[in-house]
Amino acid sequence: MINLVIMAGCLKSVCIDSAVPKGNFLQGIIAVPARRALEKEKIDSLEKLSGYSEKEIRQMHGFGKVNMKKLKIHMKENHFSFKERMPDFTEHQEKSRNYV
Repeated sequence: MINLVIMAGCLKSVCIDSAVPKGNFLQGIIAVPARRALEKEKIDSLEKLSGYSEKEIRQMHGFGKVNMKKLKIHMKENHFSFKERMPDFTEHQEKSRNYV
């Protein structure tokens, strides 16, 4: 019985350690699932993050309204912003039709 308790304690620490992102990029700014999604894409700096559009980041796991708001505030405080999104070809066609 004691061995099971000891083993359960060890397993708990292994599971917790593997669930937390390895780096401290944006630690305390956004939630862990969002940080893991960035880590998976090898985004580990604001400079790399600024190479993505807001739409691209919003599509990642963990990036809802709250985390996006926190992220945008943090980026602005550090003089970074998301990449401007290029309009889709279909959007361009729609705009062209409206001018004819």
